[in-house]
Amino acid sequence: MRHAFMLLAIPALVAAPPKVKVDQPGSQDHALFTRMPGFIIDRYKTSDFDREEFWVKGAKRDDKQVVEGKKTFLAYKLDKGATKPSQVEVVKNHINAIKKVGGEVMWESQKGTDATLRLKRGTAETWAYLNTYGGCTSYHLTIVEKGQMEQKISSSAMLDALNKDGFIALDIHFDTAKATIKADSEAQVDEIASLLKANPKLKLSVEGHTDNTGTPEGNRKLSDARAASVKAALVAKGIEAPRLQSKGFGQDKPVADNRTEEGRAKNRRVELVKL
Repeated sequence: MRHAFMLLAIPALVAAPPKVKVDQPGSQDHALFTRMPGFIIDRYKTSDFDREEFWVKGAKRDDKQVVEGKKTFLAYKLDKGATKPSQVEVVKNHINAIKKVGGEVMWESQKGTDATLRLKRGTAETWAYLNTYGGCTSYHLTIVEKGQMEQKISSSAMLDALNKDGFIALDIHFDTAKATIKADSEAQVDEIASLLKANPKLKLSVEGHTDNTGTPEGNRKLSDARAASVKAALVAKGIEAPRLQSKGFGQDKPVADNRTEEGRAKNRRVELVKL
């Protein structure tokens, strides 16, 4: 008698693939630097305006320089199983990257494991501090794109100041030695337009002021052109021209000491004066 046997297929036991680590959600590399192979973004933070102290090489000893602007922080971590580079290799890689696009090394630690890098292109300036850790199982990049904080005073705050003091000073930014309003000040011009639209009987004199850099005549012409530029921008936003006047005073009416950079910055201003 023959017996029939049924062969049962037994599925092979397959090991689960290793979990692939990914970057922190929402993070991305900075445009200036390509990450080292085998690293992931473990932590990431950005802020529109912040400050950072960067190591720089001084004439006699190392010093620190404060840089303000848009800040990005990136913490890179070596993925499991990836080949670990040396700390010096990571630093040299970033130094080569910044030099390739015209940047420079502002400071490097004696062991070559940390560095401050800077890139200047026209008026744009970007600083980066790189520090490596743990035989280079991780490294951090702190990058600041130098710039001024966008100043936007609300229309209601402007109205309060005009009613109380009769004027208000605004920090409206222009292209260097020109009357072109920078993009970061468009929001402030919008607030002035909102103020005028909400108060149809309000009339204003737009008055430009400079520091004492340059000649008195040149500064007067520049401040006059900048005041006229703000007036033109408001008219373009629907404000009736007869409600506005514009005038430049150059360096004749300082509100701070022109011998310091902080003072000169305060003197470069646009004032709205209630008529």
